[in-house]
Amino acid sequence: MSFRNEEYHPYQEYQKHHEPDPVDSSGIDFKAYNSLEDLEKLWKDTLNTGIHGICFSMYEDGQQPGDHITMEQVERRIGILKPYTKWVRSFSCIEGNEYVPQVAHNKGLKTLVGAWLSNDLDKNELEIEALIDLGKKGFVDIAAVGNEVLYRNDLSIEQLLKYIKRVKKALPNIPVGYVDAYYEFVVHQELVQHSDVILTNCYPYWEGTHIDYSLGHMNDMFHQVLSVSQGKRVIITETGWPSQGESLREAHSSAINAMKYFINAQRWSSQNDIDLFYFSSFDESWKKGAEGEVGAYWGLWDKLEQLKF
Repeated sequence: MSFRNEEYHPYQEYQKHHEPDPVDSSGIDFKAYNSLEDLEKLWKDTLNTGIHGICFSMYEDGQQPGDHITMEQVERRIGILKPYTKWVRSFSCIEGNEYVPQVAHNKGLKTLVGAWLSNDLDKNELEIEALIDLGKKGFVDIAAVGNEVLYRNDLSIEQLLKYIKRVKKALPNIPVGYVDAYYEFVVHQELVQHSDVILTNCYPYWEGTHIDYSLGHMNDMFHQVLSVSQGKRVIITETGWPSQGESLREAHSSAINAMKYFINAQRWSSQNDIDLFYFSSFDESWKKGAEGEVGAYWGLWDKLEQLKF
């Protein structure tokens, strides 16, 4: 998940030079929902209607990346998500993460499967080989070669493109892309050129946007990518809003704002036929740290696997 520099204001710069996009991004008038109970009901109705995709939260309380996770844990969590989603997105292909696409496919869900790339080149080899293996076994519907690698400055664009080309050659019948913040595709057109599908993360929260303007901001993020996509399908691979923790400028983390953002994002994506993966499924305590307290509260379910609202 992207953690943005507070001094970065791409939305304001974009507004100066572009007319509003022709897609209605005003969202719901929540003034019609006079009580918290009314809002919670609308949130539940939206979830029960079903969503396109959700990002899989791997780790229970006390676990963190590097721990090996059992298939039983993955099966339990996929079972919780199955009634609500068509797709599941995973972020790694090793240390138990390889179970996610296997279990999801066995339960009739489609998968966006990611290989986690970093500056650890030896581990990258394990990830890439595992992704290729899963793809050849039929567990991958879309392959994501890396997540926010350029944003973190973990690899050069040349190194990243070599991995992308390698996976495309090994899996010629599976759409292959790379996940990063929306503006990276504007800056690096070669990413678009070498991807079969454009996979973009869009977070109004991390750019300090007030909840009332968040849907319009995400709409503009999406259209920035769409404008350079060369006609390829653009998928929002992450967007979300935290239910508690610190605020960032005008973006306030709260249960009410988390509900509003989820409702608006789902309705906007459905009405405009935009594939969207919501971040995230379950709260994960290990994400406190660089992101602050807020990092642990992005789930639709809490860390005990109970729906929040």
